[in-house]
Amino acid sequence: MIKVGITGSISSGKTTASKIISKNRGPLFSADKVVKKIYLKDNFKRLIAKKLGFKFGSGFKKMLKYKILTKKNSLNKLEKTIHPIVRKEMLIFQKRNKNKKYLFFEIPLLVESNLIKYFDKIIFLKASRSVRLKRFMLNGGNEMMFKLLDGNQIKDTIKMKECHHVVVNNKAFSILKKNLSNIIKNYE
Repeated sequence: MIKVGITGSISSGKTTASKIISKNRGPLFSADKVVKKIYLKDNFKRLIAKKLGFKFGSGFKKMLKYKILTKKNSLNKLEKTIHPIVRKEMLIFQKRNKNKKYLFFEIPLLVESNLIKYFDKIIFLKASRSVRLKRFMLNGGNEMMFKLLDGNQIKDTIKMKECHHVVVNNKAFSILKKNLSNIIKNYE
């Protein structure tokens, strides 16, 4: 089994790249999808509201964003709560698919979370800050949140040293697809 990690900074194209590279090759684990499922659970939202010091209610998402943007340690508290759950789901996924030739893992904070040792190959998606900001805004984000999340990540130059492959994703989808195909051919 070859475990391939796909990572990159915020809005670098990790989800798109993960879908391209895993298609017809093996199952894909998405940390972002796990997080979205976690946020569907009221018990989890109550826990987060308590940890971040606000009342759980209908304005949960708005209040969560406010706390993250205004209280310096809120994002850190949130990550310390979510990351162990995501890691547990990642290991369950791996056990469930242990007989597959390839397993693909889309994990935004792979390097930051010290998960490098879990993977045989790591692909880093790189895009310029201006391209990433534009993508983030097109997906409904705002500039303040982008700056906070981007500033909370390790610099690309450091992350790239930990990865086996770097794919620049500033251009067209067809170029991304071609570059990823060239990488996976090395392992087929």
